[in-house]
Amino acid sequence: MIGRMREDVQTIFERDPAARSIWEVVFAYPGLHAVWWHYLAHWCWTHRLKWLGRFVSHISRWVTGIEIHPGATIGRRFFIDHGFGVTIGETTVIGDDCTVYQGVTLGGTSWNPGKRHPTLENDVIVGAGAKVLGPFTVGRGARIGSNAVVVKEVPPGCTAVGVPAKLVKCKDATPEDRRKETADRIGFEMYGVTQDMPDPVARGIDAMLDHIDALERRQDQLESLTERLSARLDERTTDTETDKA
Repeated sequence: MIGRMREDVQTIFERDPAARSIWEVVFAYPGLHAVWWHYLAHWCWTHRLKWLGRFVSHISRWVTGIEIHPGATIGRRFFIDHGFGVTIGETTVIGDDCTVYQGVTLGGTSWNPGKRHPTLENDVIVGAGAKVLGPFTVGRGARIGSNAVVVKEVPPGCTAVGVPAKLVKCKDATPEDRRKETADRIGFEMYGVTQDMPDPVARGIDAMLDHIDALERRQDQLESLTERLSARLDERTTDTETDKA
């Protein structure tokens, strides 16, 4: 357990350039506190002390503003940055080296018992305000953009943005890529998006405008052709009338 807590502290130094000292991280990072409270709550939950686990989780929520159900399974080096408003459901499974930001919900869409919440594989980043809802898998190395609403599986190495979320960028998450991402984590797009990332709504509007432009060009061509044909018909009619005269 002490080794995991040390990893958690080191993870914050790797992923948050604002972290300046161990004392600051240990005493002023609510995301870290929420993860540590969860260790205790999850231990109680898995040792049949479910009421105590829920009570510890409740205390953690009151102190940190982050709600993690004691039944959730969380891997190593999990980082909650800023964290206020994060909600993680009971059957959520989170792999190693994942990062989530404030306002994230890892929730369910059903009241049925059993698996109701998502599974995040290793190296997943979930941007601020995103909602990942349902018992599906977000693949290794995937990125969820800020305020996205994800309701179906995200393949490994893909980025999902929008409401409902659309896949806008995918890559093969090779071991080399994952090692590079781990080494260069500070250089990541920390909120799961980039400035030049295409918005699926904007792409749809662009496609519609291109279609309208193409139709207008064809209409102009048809009008020009119609005018030329009309002029030729007028000339033939005039020539016929002249011959008759």
